[in-house]
Amino acid sequence: MSSDWDFAKFVTDQVAGAGRATVRKMFGEFAVYLEGKVVALICDNQLFVKPTEPGRALLNRVVEGRPYPGAKPYFLIEDELDNRDRLAALMRATARALPPPKPKKAKSARGRTQ
Repeated sequence: MSSDWDFAKFVTDQVAGAGRATVRKMFGEFAVYLEGKVVALICDNQLFVKPTEPGRALLNRVVEGRPYPGAKPYFLIEDELDNRDRLAALMRATARALPPPKPKKAKSARGRTQ
């Protein structure tokens, strides 16, 4: 089952206090970006936050889940989803703990026809 846009919009509204959060549709699901970093995935209308030590420290109870088969475990956010302030704090802490995104490689001119 893929996630729907209404749930993705709900999540971005909930984390608005963290800064400019955006979502991008990927393979029928969504990636959640903050500060240009992927901080979470939305899969099957569930929120999976990338695991970090600062994020773990903020959660009352850590529940791990896999957003898709073969994925590494993420923090599955269930109880905290309705708490805007705590969710925003979790997203900020996660974004700060993640490395900066790698620069994109320039596209090669090979293979282009003129």
